[in-house]
Amino acid sequence: MPELIALTVREAGKSVPNAIAEVREAVDFLRYYAAQAPLLAGSRPLGVALCISPWNFPLAIFTGQIAAALMAGNAVLAKPAEETPLIASEAVRILHEAGVPDDALIFLPGDGTIGAALVGAPETAAVLFTGSTEVGRLIQRQLAARLSPQGRPIPLIAETGGQNAMIVDSSALAEQVVADVLASAFDSAGQRCSALRVLCLQEDVAERILAMLRGSLAELSVGPTTRLSADIGPVITAEARDRIEAYIACLKAAGCAVDRLPLGPETANGTFVAPTIIELDDPSLLTREVFGPVLHVIRFARADMDKLIDQINAWGYGLTFGLHTRLDETVARVTAKANAGNIYVNRNVIGAVVGVQPFGGHGLSGTGPKAGGPLYLRRLVASAPAAPALALGEHELSGPVGERNIHGVRPVGKVLIAAQDHIRLQALAARVERLGGTPVTADPGWQGKGPFARALVDGDAAFTLAIAQAVAALEGPIVPVLSPADDDAMLVSEVSLSINTTAAGGNASLMAMA
Repeated sequence: MPELIALTVREAGKSVPNAIAEVREAVDFLRYYAAQAPLLAGSRPLGVALCISPWNFPLAIFTGQIAAALMAGNAVLAKPAEETPLIASEAVRILHEAGVPDDALIFLPGDGTIGAALVGAPETAAVLFTGSTEVGRLIQRQLAARLSPQGRPIPLIAETGGQNAMIVDSSALAEQVVADVLASAFDSAGQRCSALRVLCLQEDVAERILAMLRGSLAELSVGPTTRLSADIGPVITAEARDRIEAYIACLKAAGCAVDRLPLGPETANGTFVAPTIIELDDPSLLTREVFGPVLHVIRFARADMDKLIDQINAWGYGLTFGLHTRLDETVARVTAKANAGNIYVNRNVIGAVVGVQPFGGHGLSGTGPKAGGPLYLRRLVASAPAAPALALGEHELSGPVGERNIHGVRPVGKVLIAAQDHIRLQALAARVERLGGTPVTADPGWQGKGPFARALVDGDAAFTLAIAQAVAALEGPIVPVLSPADDDAMLVSEVSLSINTTAAGGNASLMAMA
């Protein structure tokens, strides 16, 4: 563990607490997927899975992708981010030393050209990708140029970006809000796909909470993470730093109020960005995700809460969403309306725990299924496992005292269906409707009937390839293209709801304990 922590700190700029959490999460992934082995009984592997992992979780996500693909019986090509090959190399060395055969797990570091070549290789039977939405689209379009030897679309599991919001109403406990906002927005220098980007404050309490936020921000320490007292480290590259600084300068020039933590002399050498709070009068200025320590603040009137949630949903992302309130009615109303894969109530919005808060989004934030969740391995096999039939609904997951975690399986929304005859088309429609989705037939003009969550195709190779390429050409979210042989896990949407049950003044479950 000390070697893994040191490598993560030195290569990725992580703080020591973040590095410890990274090792823990990697172990959690290995144990969780191994424990799911019985669920794969009767299934067949896909073949060779390509795992493309990001630099912001260079050990945890890297290991999680590999563990899942291996557990499903696939050989793995492990392609880490070009910025963090050393920690990835050490992870592969440990897995080989533990008994994973050398030819079942092959380490392939390099830049994007290596990744593109591997995506295009005819032997690649599935791609697991975590990174930007733009790169995810490029991978989808590249995969759409071919089918598997069985004439099926190549599976792509993509976990991409998020324009993550938190709503705070006037009933929320201000001190708790401030602590959770600081962690959500600025931990890891804001370089988490789950990080808080947009804080929405009810106007009645906005001034007080903002004053507390500014005061708390001034207490943070920015510097090299080799220094234990540093709260926030550098961003990953000079290019990333310059891009974030240009964005902040642009909004400042547009008249936005900008508060920044002054940087000290210890940041003179390195790619540091001062933690920044930007007030927005016009939410339309939010045109893209900013991957760094930048928090946008929007004020809203209580009567406009539903309208605000609609605006957030309209951004098209659906990764994490936070809510701070002590009103049960507001919790029920907002969590039912928010379109996000992971919803957090009265707590921070980062640090999803494997098996407790399965992680992943939809829309511009990814394809599903959720990493560290019960459906993930089912996407990585060629034939459906002999598992119980998938059913819509919610069930509670185990977790720490004082927290309630719920995994929900919901209808996926619009599903494009295409088949070469009417009987097969009816069968596709019936399957989608059985799982609560809305089938949309690929008749003339279907492109304007989206956005689609999935596409389901039944036809010969030429027909399937034509639909896959047409879907990949669509703007917006990555739309997985499925065959009739694919598992029902890809025809539903997953939502993870995590509630801090102590925030309402007590944990009723403790009172019921004998």
